[in-house]
Amino acid sequence: MNPPVIFVPGITASDLHDAYQLPPEAVWTTVRTHHYERVTLHPDDQRYEFHEPARVVPGGPFPMIYENLVAELRDGLSDDQGATAAVYPFGYDWRLPLDLTEERLAAFIQEVVDRTRLMGHYRHSDWADDPTVSLVGHSMGGLIIGGYIERYGGGSVDKVVTLGSPFQGSYEAILKVATGTADLGDDSGGARERRMARMTPALYHLLPSFADALNVDEGLETDIYRPGAWQPSVVRTLEKQVEGWSVSGNELFAAMLDAAAAHRARLADLRLDDRDMSDNDWLAIAGVDAETRVELRVRSDEHGAPRFDLRSDERRNDWDSEDETLRRRTGDGTVPLAGAVPQFLDESRLVCVTPGDFGYWELRDRGLSRVAGFHGLLPKMNMLHRLTLRFLLGKDDSYGNTWGRPLPGVTQWDPPLELAKRQ
Repeated sequence: MNPPVIFVPGITASDLHDAYQLPPEAVWTTVRTHHYERVTLHPDDQRYEFHEPARVVPGGPFPMIYENLVAELRDGLSDDQGATAAVYPFGYDWRLPLDLTEERLAAFIQEVVDRTRLMGHYRHSDWADDPTVSLVGHSMGGLIIGGYIERYGGGSVDKVVTLGSPFQGSYEAILKVATGTADLGDDSGGARERRMARMTPALYHLLPSFADALNVDEGLETDIYRPGAWQPSVVRTLEKQVEGWSVSGNELFAAMLDAAAAHRARLADLRLDDRDMSDNDWLAIAGVDAETRVELRVRSDEHGAPRFDLRSDERRNDWDSEDETLRRRTGDGTVPLAGAVPQFLDESRLVCVTPGDFGYWELRDRGLSRVAGFHGLLPKMNMLHRLTLRFLLGKDDSYGNTWGRPLPGVTQWDPPLELAKRQ
């Protein structure tokens, strides 16, 4: 039998319910319910909510985006005799520091192994002699998987697939914290959302860390993980929010940035061959050919403090350029290509896909990608369903219906499975 699969969604893509209420009350759903004040975390202990008594707990991933992928995995991984494939969605509290989510993923992996042992066709298979799971992650889900493997090793993991994961970050995280508006979740930009975003540790885990991420005026801080790189208004909001509690806004801001920087450093130090895995065990997919913010200018204001220049001309899509360097100035609408490259994999391993890879019968999804963004719809692409299944099953492409593209500038493309190359 094929190993059971755990699917890990992106940030804001799991429902949250306040279980203190009876019946539990929805305080965050991906489409309708956004109670920002109810999901804001407490400055004294960010495991819990600012407004107590409460007990906010995660539900499942957002069905509209993920149900087809999960259904295809369950169907495609089942054997010819109809034995059910075990595919488990992992809903998690996307507000929390990723270290806490990794701990919960580790416990969930053990639970999945224990549950799968109860299924007769698994219990009597070779899988039971050396039980493993495969992990599929979208967006921030890939960071959680990477952090889990760096921390716990890959001994319990068979294969990994990541879709549009910002391994080196996204400018949208800066915009979300600074303004409340970005391609990460709701984009109302209201004051309540800004306050909630600025006290959400997970958002800081998505900050960009690739080379020259910030284009700054002389004398300004270049490292977005340092408080001095930020507009003063961010800390002022935090100071007002935490007034009267045991931590200051400056202290809380610095602590969240430090924790996020430490997690990014762990991902940068990850070496798969040291963690009981190899490059052939990881399929990393990045979206390209969508207009994406690829630069952020930071200017000095009249007081010499940083001011983010959020002009729209920093959103670019140079995928069709003949210059291989310029071609990297693209992304999936949310994650720039520079942020999607995992530091623990050679660039030759990365597989790029475009909105044009939606099939003829996916015209609705192709149209939605122009409105909702290509990044959020990656998990709905039928070709990626087929590609994920091929990789997990170790099968050839007998029908020629999967493909990909190398990272611009890569001359010797070496994806972890045989794959048709498109331009």
